[in-house]
Amino acid sequence: MDMPSMDNHLQILREELVPALGCTEPIAVALAAAKARRTLGAFPQSLTAFCSGNIVKNVKAVTVPNSGGLRGIEAAAVLGAVGGDADAQLEVLAAVTPADIQTTRRLLEQEFCTTRLVDGVDKLYICVLAEGGGHKAAVTIEGHHTHVSQVTLDGRCLYRDQTPAGGDVRRGDRSALTIASILEFAGEAPLDQLRPILMRQVECNMAIAQAGLENPYGAGVARALLDEPDPSVLTVARARAAAASEARMSGCPLPVVINSGSGNQGITVSVPVAAYAAAKGVGEERMLRALAVSNLVSIHLKYYIGDLSAFCGAVTASCGVGAALAWLDGGGYEAVADTITNTLAAVSGIFCDGAKPSCAAKISAALDAAFTSYHMAMGHRAFRPGEGVVGGDVEQTIRSVGLIGREGMEVADKEILQVMMHPGAEMFP
Repeated sequence: MDMPSMDNHLQILREELVPALGCTEPIAVALAAAKARRTLGAFPQSLTAFCSGNIVKNVKAVTVPNSGGLRGIEAAAVLGAVGGDADAQLEVLAAVTPADIQTTRRLLEQEFCTTRLVDGVDKLYICVLAEGGGHKAAVTIEGHHTHVSQVTLDGRCLYRDQTPAGGDVRRGDRSALTIASILEFAGEAPLDQLRPILMRQVECNMAIAQAGLENPYGAGVARALLDEPDPSVLTVARARAAAASEARMSGCPLPVVINSGSGNQGITVSVPVAAYAAAKGVGEERMLRALAVSNLVSIHLKYYIGDLSAFCGAVTASCGVGAALAWLDGGGYEAVADTITNTLAAVSGIFCDGAKPSCAAKISAALDAAFTSYHMAMGHRAFRPGEGVVGGDVEQTIRSVGLIGREGMEVADKEILQVMMHPGAEMFP
């Protein structure tokens, strides 16, 4: 692999695999609020959070970390304004204190913050307006969870960056990724370059998986898997990923190294691979190179879908895991490509209905499909072109599924949001 391509793959990993405390959508809301308060120069008298439908969907039912169990956009915004560190990016709430939580609860009771749904904006769009002392400060984040596109004070623009996802932040060219280039990179990348990026992901994500196993988070997806008689290595790997997701979605105050802007996807691409490698006695180098495959395959698929959509990210992340296992077990390009194709043929239809503890069940189901797909591929079995979404080759299949996720599921995304916004309501005339 030539050096420009090698550097590009490494740059993408550096940009995507960053630590985040809590689900990235409420954290992005908290970050915007913390920056709005700082811009205002004083604690505000009120906050208004203007959000796209996908932000509303992904924040509605998830617990905000370090919040004492609070949920929702208003809780994230108020806690960000009260105790958030505006310079800490996706770890904005890491230093929140019990006093900050108490203040947040009091302000929520006073309806200090309101949420407004905004149409016709980027799928990832947050604008927090802070008002107080006769002044107004607004901070807008869009396109990417840490991409501040505009800062205003009393209507005067202090900062503007209208690149779609923060051109100065995301320099890696994701359009250059292919399955062939990912496998070449994984085999040749300098280990001293991979280790600091990927070991942090393993350490953080395995730690929250262990916390999920040791505490009663969520509905107990992981425990149900482990209660099976004599669970296999792959079942244990699924359980660990589910446990990490249940902990994260339930407000566990441990950071996760994300993938494609998502903690659940960061967990899914890493925990099963690390757990499988440990059970099989795979050395550190092989594990790290397999993790490079898993992470980059998921990023490659998400490039065509987008960070937020009605397409469940557990599917793309599980494709990465299946590809990594095929690579670990000596499979070449054909086995990896067939694993991805088989997985997409099986579970592309899983939709995203927001971040919440039940994401763990979707992760488990998608991983189960990916493991079956990997076993099929290693036995030279694959779905053929023309069978449903399966294209002429793996790249065509990836692009086709991306089109469905990005464009085809637009109507589904809106209907899912309507159902979520009116729980228990009869949606049919």
